[in-house]
Amino acid sequence: MAINILVVDDSAVMRSMIKKTIHHTGVEISEIYEAGNGQEGLEVLDENWLDLLFIDVNMPVMDGMEMLKRVRNNRETRDLPVLIVSTESNNERIKKINESNALFVHKPFTPEMLREKILSALGVPQ
Repeated sequence: MAINILVVDDSAVMRSMIKKTIHHTGVEISEIYEAGNGQEGLEVLDENWLDLLFIDVNMPVMDGMEMLKRVRNNRETRDLPVLIVSTESNNERIKKINESNALFVHKPFTPEMLREKILSALGVPQ
């Protein structure tokens, strides 16, 4: 089963690194879309079928927490698997992420770590 992914990060370099790492996980990928902030991410989400979101926390225009909130408050996307990818180390914010039914991935990460998180987010037994 090939999946469609959206990577939302304000850094083009980080988006590229995340995409490259995703390709090294061994997970079958159909399409990887990109957005530079949460607002752009919501627009891409409205226009495409997506199976998984990768969202950075700290971004201009709309940050990752606001995007996650809007995704969860939308009846059509509330159950969409989300991975929050960040250098964040604030335990309170990580707790909020987990309470929002999203998984937290700490930068930097390995393809093996990312594979485990992707499969877990998608509910695939490992």
